[in-house]
Amino acid sequence: MIIRQTVRAHASQLGFSLVDQTKIVTAASELARNTVDYGGGGIISIEVLNEGTRRGLRLSFEDQGPGIPDIQLALKDGYTTGSGLGLGLSGAKRLMSEFHISSKVGEGTKVVITRWK
Repeated sequence: MIIRQTVRAHASQLGFSLVDQTKIVTAASELARNTVDYGGGGIISIEVLNEGTRRGLRLSFEDQGPGIPDIQLALKDGYTTGSGLGLGLSGAKRLMSEFHISSKVGEGTKVVITRWK
């Protein structure tokens, strides 16, 4: 809940439309849930980007959980190792301008998402 409110406040301050705010908050919520449910918790960071005339919001989710053995499989709609619908990673990827994921088995996972105005 706190991450949703914090992300929405940042997106609003940057002037993102309500639709874009909702996309960013939805992606953040899914990834935060993954960080807790599958990574055992972790660190979430928020960065405001200024690149020339465009502005953006970058969110990083990092855990030290078991890691993802097959990232391509984890990005397929419907794939899950839990009880969810298996749309968290793939959905977050579709909602954002940029999506990067890295993971090492036994060391953890890092997902970085960016939305540009």
